[in-house]
Amino acid sequence: MAKIAAIFQLLDKKVTVSSHRLELLSPARDAAIAREAILHGADAVYIGGPGFGARHNASNSLKDIAELVPFAHRYGAKIFVTLNTILHDDELEPAQRLITDLYQTGVDALIVQDMGILELDIPPIELHASTQCDIRTVEKAKFLSDVGFTQIVLARELNLEQIRAIHQATDATIEFFIHGALCVAYSGQCYISHAQTGRSANRGDCSQACRLPYTLKDDQGRVVSYEKHLLSMKDNDQTANLGALIDAGVRSFKIEGRYKDMSYVKNITAHYRQMLDAIIEERGDLTRASSGRTEHFFVPSTEKTFHRGSTDYFVNARKGDIGAFDSPKFIGLPVGEVLKVAKDHLDVAVSEPLANGDGLNVMIKREVVGFRANTVEKTGENQYRVWPNEMPAELHKIRPHHPLNRNLDHNWQQALTKTSSERRVAVDIELGGWQEQLILTLTSEEGVSITHTLDGQFDEANNAEKAMNNLKDGLAKLGQTIYYARDVQINLPGALFVPNSLLNQFRREAADMLDAARLAGYQRGSRKPVADPAPIYPQTHLSFLANVYNQKRVNFIIATVCS
Repeated sequence: MAKIAAIFQLLDKKVTVSSHRLELLSPARDAAIAREAILHGADAVYIGGPGFGARHNASNSLKDIAELVPFAHRYGAKIFVTLNTILHDDELEPAQRLITDLYQTGVDALIVQDMGILELDIPPIELHASTQCDIRTVEKAKFLSDVGFTQIVLARELNLEQIRAIHQATDATIEFFIHGALCVAYSGQCYISHAQTGRSANRGDCSQACRLPYTLKDDQGRVVSYEKHLLSMKDNDQTANLGALIDAGVRSFKIEGRYKDMSYVKNITAHYRQMLDAIIEERGDLTRASSGRTEHFFVPSTEKTFHRGSTDYFVNARKGDIGAFDSPKFIGLPVGEVLKVAKDHLDVAVSEPLANGDGLNVMIKREVVGFRANTVEKTGENQYRVWPNEMPAELHKIRPHHPLNRNLDHNWQQALTKTSSERRVAVDIELGGWQEQLILTLTSEEGVSITHTLDGQFDEANNAEKAMNNLKDGLAKLGQTIYYARDVQINLPGALFVPNSLLNQFRREAADMLDAARLAGYQRGSRKPVADPAPIYPQTHLSFLANVYNQKRVNFIIATVCS
């Protein structure tokens, strides 16, 4: 029986977002979505914990987060937990306990709004400033960096020059939203929900008042606009501006959407992974902030999952066409026109094939009338007969050639319900030694290396070429792991015969050792020291907009204003 011994070497390699590393930051409503975000290319994921997470229905248990952390770290990806509501005094102690518990799970950072947290006795966990902090000025950004925030997400309303100015004035990592919902008000400064319903956005319970219809009247009481969604914005899409944002200093590219479903997160993460990878490959001076090569088994499209129309907002310049005033719903892409409406079906002409299960809709008086296609039948060149699951009565009001949209492409969506991505970390493999001991070295793409030895008595092979090929092929079989063989070197004085069963066991154990070494060698960040001299709060006169709900927050302001 062969004797197996193991030795591994850890490299002191701290994983951070440096000036040349680009972080794709994806949302996750739950741990299952977080895992898929990572597999589809996210370098980091932000997710709610058991409480105080600014998304009322997107909380996760400590157990789920504790299981998620090592999954992420195997890819060098990070887990950020949102603790970004403003807190009442009686919530400070529970929040402090939760932060300690989260730190013990191994999460990489907390996303925070309430500065009272900085006055608590908490572990040295890395802190990120939430979008609710309303970071629009150089002074605010520099202050937050100086009081201990490693990463700050800037307000969505900023342009490239404002982003660049903040980047040049602070050493914090600059995070910026590149996709998803836009609010009509500055984040952290919107009180319409609380005023109307008592549900506070700053407490994680926004009523989405900006998506409701309103009637606008002038000062004479005359109707200017009737029942339109006047506060509803189009969705953010910075696909065309990624290079410019990089040049302006953005290093963390954030996708909005902790309420979004699995398909949305898979699709949008894959889209931006491919966009950023193309930039990294073209420029040469940049790299991704985590490990692995991501392969997608579908074609990502920002048009095929939920959006309200697209805008790049104010990044290049202020624009007028930023509202989704007709409807806050997902209309999808134009797919053709309705030719005729019968009692239980409709005939349509289309630019693309339809399928059973497609979601179709028409706009009637600014309202979306949608239905699922139960059965579709091709009736001619680019023409179909469609039987809806339920025939909307409103369809009988439309005339021939009415525009038809598709907001659910059934065949495309089906690809997302299956395994739709694979992510593997590159490994270089070297086999050395000789007849009495084989020495196998695996080195990951980050430079973490393990050495595994196999003692025995291995005979020289009769067919040297075949034996060498068997060794090379056998060592490269990493299919059941997260690794792929980037290079395999056989450095033996001659060809040896090693039974396949023994070689497979040898390789599997080495891969497990590499897993353990990489996890053991992973180093998360820690809380940034407060600057010296002590930073001074950038405002001397505060109003309700400061969102002061607890005494610790008051103490923080007094300490920094009076420094």
